Amino acid sequence: MNAPLPVSLAERTQRQAEVVRALSAVLPAHALLWSDEQTRPYECDGLTAYRERPLVVVLPEDEAQVAAVLRTCHALKVPVVARGAGTGLSGGAMPHAMGVTLGLARFNRILSVDPLARTARVQCGVRNLAISEAAAPHGLYYAPDPSSQIACTIGGNVAENSGGVHCLKYGLTLHNVMQVKGFTVEGEPVEFGSQALDVPGLDLLTVLVGSEGMLAVVTEVTVRLTPKPQLARCIMASFDDLRRAGDAVAALIADGIIPAGLEMMDKPMTAAVEDFVHAGYDLQAEAILLCESDGTPEEVAEEIDRMSAVLRASGATRIEVSETEAQRLRFWSGRKNAFPASGRISPDYMCMDSTIPRKRLADVLLAIQAMEKKYGLRCANVFHAGDGNLHPLILFDANDPDQLARCEQFGADILETSVAMGGTVTGEHGVGVEKLNSMCVQFSPEEREQMLALKRAFDPAGLLNPGKVIPTLQRCAEYGRMHVKRGLLAFPELERF
Repeated sequence: MNAPLPVSLAERTQRQAEVVRALSAVLPAHALLWSDEQTRPYECDGLTAYRERPLVVVLPEDEAQVAAVLRTCHALKVPVVARGAGTGLSGGAMPHAMGVTLGLARFNRILSVDPLARTARVQCGVRNLAISEAAAPHGLYYAPDPSSQIACTIGGNVAENSGGVHCLKYGLTLHNVMQVKGFTVEGEPVEFGSQALDVPGLDLLTVLVGSEGMLAVVTEVTVRLTPKPQLARCIMASFDDLRRAGDAVAALIADGIIPAGLEMMDKPMTAAVEDFVHAGYDLQAEAILLCESDGTPEEVAEEIDRMSAVLRASGATRIEVSETEAQRLRFWSGRKNAFPASGRISPDYMCMDSTIPRKRLADVLLAIQAMEKKYGLRCANVFHAGDGNLHPLILFDANDPDQLARCEQFGADILETSVAMGGTVTGEHGVGVEKLNSMCVQFSPEEREQMLALKRAFDPAGLLNPGKVIPTLQRCAEYGRMHVKRGLLAFPELERF
């Protein structure tokens, strides 16, 4: 990452005492943590390969305390990193060594559910799944459903523009959020979007969603709720060839079908998942597709028939359609538990997150198989096939520095291959610290400068989540030199260094 200048232990201790003293004036004692024992649980998010202990952790209980913390830190020129549940997978919530981690877990109240407007107003620390649970009595739910929805918070979803298995039909967080409230780095209240269909002036909601905590601290979100479908059924289709499975995805979309969910897993992933949750997956298949249809019973019956016909024509060797709601949920339980299942078969894993054109799915999977041999590491693949969002899970042991280094190179290779095939280095997990080098590959210095200009418009001093997302010119120069030595893909942007 864009690392801060090193400081001595004495300098750190002195700075910590200064910050604790200032924050003690605006927070109760129980909301302020600074000992090693207290701050260690906050040293990383879901990307455990990279860790940093924060100078101080604050746990405010209301918006007045959030504003006071930000004003205090801004006056002291102390970096601030907002944190929700810590389930992110790109190091976006990794602390700053000389900064304050602003924990927002206590902002966990559902403020209102309006069944007529089909909206819910919630605090940023409300769990994704809790919104649907609160809306369920009204026949409504919140459509974006990341695999971590049982734990991840809506504030984190806004920061990363999270998706989920149903994002193909129902959209990402951006498409389901109407209004966001929070505070600027100076502690001033700010609003983005509106509960109406349009907003006066510039519509900056689309700028904030996905900004990874770099522009403002989110405290409240108004989300759009969706009526529950009358019926949902899921097809599990097996393929004996990766390319046929990838082509089947493109064929479904080309036929004018937009499934409620369209997910793909390769053989190593299905084996790991089946041993964990016993979802009934075909362990002989090279890849399986999960294709869901929802709507009225008549709509679902017609779409299931159409999808089955396309899948058979594309070479599916086995097709099983859920007959009950329990069976449908069992099919999806495997996909939802892909990450914990991988944790059972490897000491550590690094989950990559790139997006490619759907027609290149098989090409990328075959390229990843070749990379497994190149780097001497295993990789299990699961992804949102409908929108080309890949989630390769590279399996390694973080206690072995050589394995960690090879894992990082493996991940960089996947991301650069995705860019070379017309894709992007990220989909829904964000850039954080994990993909800083890959940003050098995809974006020119001029494009990165425009990103920095936007950052400076909101945060001139660069105190909100610094060192993340946008790499410096120096970092890109260093990566360019390493890039050539390692013999990765050739990009003109890096060959200049």
